[in-house]
Amino acid sequence: MSSERSAIILAAGLGTRMKSAKPKVLHELLGRTLLGHVLRSTKSFQPDNRIVVVGAAADQVTAFLDKAASDAETVMQTEQLGTGHAVRTALDAYPDLEGTVVVLCGDAPLMRRSTLTELVEVHEKARHAVTVLTAEVDDPTGFGRIVRDGEGNVLRNVEHRDADLDELAIREINSGTYAFDVQVLREQLAKLTSANDQGELYLTDVLELAREAGHAIGAVVVDDPTEVLACNDRAQLAGLRRIMQRRINNDLMKSGVTLEDPETTWIDATAKVAPDVLIHPGVQLKGATAVDSGAEIGPDTTLTDTIVGSGAVVVRSHADQSHIGEGAHVGPFAHLRQASKLAENSKIGAFVETKNAEIGPGAKAAHLAYLGDATIGADANIGCGVIVANYDGARKHHTEIGEGAFIGCDSVLVAPVSVGDGAYIAAGSTIVKDVAPGDLGVARARQAVLPDWVAKKRPGTVSDKAARRAKGEAGVSEA
Repeated sequence: MSSERSAIILAAGLGTRMKSAKPKVLHELLGRTLLGHVLRSTKSFQPDNRIVVVGAAADQVTAFLDKAASDAETVMQTEQLGTGHAVRTALDAYPDLEGTVVVLCGDAPLMRRSTLTELVEVHEKARHAVTVLTAEVDDPTGFGRIVRDGEGNVLRNVEHRDADLDELAIREINSGTYAFDVQVLREQLAKLTSANDQGELYLTDVLELAREAGHAIGAVVVDDPTEVLACNDRAQLAGLRRIMQRRINNDLMKSGVTLEDPETTWIDATAKVAPDVLIHPGVQLKGATAVDSGAEIGPDTTLTDTIVGSGAVVVRSHADQSHIGEGAHVGPFAHLRQASKLAENSKIGAFVETKNAEIGPGAKAAHLAYLGDATIGADANIGCGVIVANYDGARKHHTEIGEGAFIGCDSVLVAPVSVGDGAYIAAGSTIVKDVAPGDLGVARARQAVLPDWVAKKRPGTVSDKAARRAKGEAGVSEA
């Protein structure tokens, strides 16, 4: 028997019950598409070839594969005439395949890598012609049933719609995942007919055909029936999402991560969380987010493609494509936009927004500020209400704030501009010229006071009466 292994993934259907212009297999589930999860699981048995059968919206699926799995080849199924026809189309396109072929459904994302490894190992060790992955479920409605003889040998699969009453009572279902000897598979696919309720070529019929031809048929029963669940509509997609959420969260807690409320914590399969991280309720960790040990995240925080260093704290904030250094503190209600980089022990506080900004070690912007296209030196202090005006309506410009600089409240730095090391900016200033190290920048009008303006211009008002009382003038009532 050849040692070659191949995977054929069936992804030709549009999934009309999804009610979407996007093909079903490209709908997302915690960091990957459905098809992306399946592709990742195939790596477990190290296939020499990965073939994806496409059909409806083939351009979208092919474009996804070009980015996510460039080694995967595609085969076009121009007419969707059943699973048997799909596999036959793939094998016709690759006539030189040998050894073991694993067939999987592109909309079944919960399959564990260890399960596929076991399927292939059992199949090859026992020298089966076909090994089907099955599950025992409480409610088999809608699934194909695995029919066995009195000694437990697999006889055939029968579809729910074609089953009699005795067969409908069977609780062992077909997962739609198989390992085949490719030569036997080719021979039996040639015998398929469409004499069934749907008028399609069923891949499931290969089981009975191979057995009748004298070949050995086997089965591997999964320990966790949720692994075989597929997705046909958005309600089922939500169910799969909840199952994967609990699986990811349980694995993280077993690895040493504290989740105060796993039910409200959503962590993508692509994210990484180190031991001794504390995650409060309402947290979402998306994409390539990675959180180092000792960090504290949440509550009510969303991080996307963001790196969080050890000991950092992020509270009620959003961050996207950012880097939060060791011991840094973010939030509450901060927004770190793309390319924000916070060095160790820096602070971005309440209602501060950053974008394409580097915040130096120990630097602080405690509240109500916008820092865009800026480099801020170590230990600089950014006061309340500071704005880095980086955009002139056509182009973005850069601002430099030096080490130990102090930017007073309600100042506007109009880029491009530089504030030197140790320089001060007086509160309320609009800075349009560079300020050298150690200098004080002041850019505001001199204050003017007009005596008795209220008495002259607003006589009899609440303000006028208050002022008169404060001056101790007689005859001013409290009313």
